[in-house]
Amino acid sequence: MDELEEIRKVALQNAFEHKGQTRDKIVLGKILRVRPELKSKIQEIAKNIAEIVAAVNKLTPAEQEAEIRTKFPEILEPKKKIEEREGLPELKGAVHGKVVTRFPPEPNGYPHIGHAKAAIINSEYAKMYGGRFILRMDDTNPEAERMEYHAAIKVGLEWLGIKFDTVKNTSDDMELFYEKGAELVSLTRAYVCTCKRDDVSKNRRERRACKCSTKDTEKNIKDWAKMNEKFKPGDAILRFRGDMKADNAVMRDPVLFRIIEAKHYKLGEKYRVWPSYDMAVAIEDSIDGVTHAFRSKEFELREEIINAILDALKMRKPSQGFFSRLEFKGMPTSKRIIRPLIEEGKVSWYDDPRLPTLEALKRRGIRPEAIRRFIMSLGLTKANTLAPFDALEAFNRKFVDSESIRLFMVSDAKKLCVRNMPISSVKLANHPVNDMGEREIEIDGNFYIAGDDARNIKDGTRIRLLGLGDISITGQGETLEGEFQKDSGVDAAKIQWVSQRTAHKIKIIIPKTLFDGEKFNENSLEEMDAYTEPHYLQLGEGDEIQFVRFGYCRKDSQNQAIFTHK
Repeated sequence: MDELEEIRKVALQNAFEHKGQTRDKIVLGKILRVRPELKSKIQEIAKNIAEIVAAVNKLTPAEQEAEIRTKFPEILEPKKKIEEREGLPELKGAVHGKVVTRFPPEPNGYPHIGHAKAAIINSEYAKMYGGRFILRMDDTNPEAERMEYHAAIKVGLEWLGIKFDTVKNTSDDMELFYEKGAELVSLTRAYVCTCKRDDVSKNRRERRACKCSTKDTEKNIKDWAKMNEKFKPGDAILRFRGDMKADNAVMRDPVLFRIIEAKHYKLGEKYRVWPSYDMAVAIEDSIDGVTHAFRSKEFELREEIINAILDALKMRKPSQGFFSRLEFKGMPTSKRIIRPLIEEGKVSWYDDPRLPTLEALKRRGIRPEAIRRFIMSLGLTKANTLAPFDALEAFNRKFVDSESIRLFMVSDAKKLCVRNMPISSVKLANHPVNDMGEREIEIDGNFYIAGDDARNIKDGTRIRLLGLGDISITGQGETLEGEFQKDSGVDAAKIQWVSQRTAHKIKIIIPKTLFDGEKFNENSLEEMDAYTEPHYLQLGEGDEIQFVRFGYCRKDSQNQAIFTHK
């Protein structure tokens, strides 16, 4: 959608919601929130907005609605309101003090917003019922897992403020998995399959049992031993004897163990036969005393096989619950998508502020408290949750607003020289409401103002420098010239400024949507040169700032800030 269409859409929507009329300033504010890059040509945009608003206001409400239905029907779709709520739905059959939940991430990548949802829901249920919460690293695929990811998950969870009663690794119980594997073979509930991988897949698609399933128990016991001693990777797998005719494809004799000759990041080369997810999670949830196992809904079909394994072994079964995956529009969580972007240099690292990883959200300035409140507001729905990022921003704004120092910042700087300044310094409050102290700025009449503001100033115009007073513009050129005036009560454009004498130059990184549908957005990261006050240097790295008339930013370094949101 081009900018004129976007403006028309915004104008029509606002007019339709306000008895058929809208205003230039309202549309300008809304369009800049959606397309902040348009600030660089605000004069042109303002002219287009004025023309479009005038045209829209001439339409009757019925004509406006007709155009919306034809061109922008999404405006009329019911909005899914994200409401705050405390707590989660009650658990069926839960006993206070007896509930045990767990979060079992696989350490094969950096944690993201989806991990946060699973961890928070399970953690909150344990707290809600005075129970126990387990962190269990699901580390039984040595080809994909690394200590780097293991550490990143623990750091991310600590940042989220999530506490655990027990911390363990699935691989701690390898000997027990072997015992249970052997028991399933002895019970004729599992068999060793030596078919080629393509044949196994084909048989499962065609719902046809393979010849290996007819082997007797003695042969399977011998072949199970060979998996640890003689068979090579790909030569043999241990399969559960399920139902090859089942409509649920997961039940068509799934894999329980496979051979992987790779060095495990904790256990080295001690083991070469590793349990599958189904085998590992079934046994672990049972022996760990998990009463309620919540996971995202892509695992819902696996509930049947997990229960079947535990029934075969006569082991206790947990209650299983499922919720929707959580992703943001245009911000993929998949390692399959993110890794190539990093390798190709399109994304700097996993802390790139365009990503939904916990490292990136932290660097961008999103508070862990906001993530928790946002996730709790979504509840346990199974409906797909592809949320707009501004839904999380709304929660974050409530936390950062009261603690963010206000500073002036100007971009595309234009010089302004003011005569007759009556003062050499000024004290400004660090926050308009809360008591966060004040800062003193030295001034000598030489200022920087934003290029957008400067382009709207004509000779004879009166402007108001925020916190200082009124200036009458007396000349234009490379440097604007003005003269200090007493506040006459006349309405004047309010403009922020930075003293040239003490100005500190910074770069502001502005993250935007990483993907437009399936297409990578080459303009998803904007860099803006700006000047700000010297007080910026006194702030700690990671401090949140609200640059006046721009938005919230997080101090990334002495010379760089990252835009958080409006």
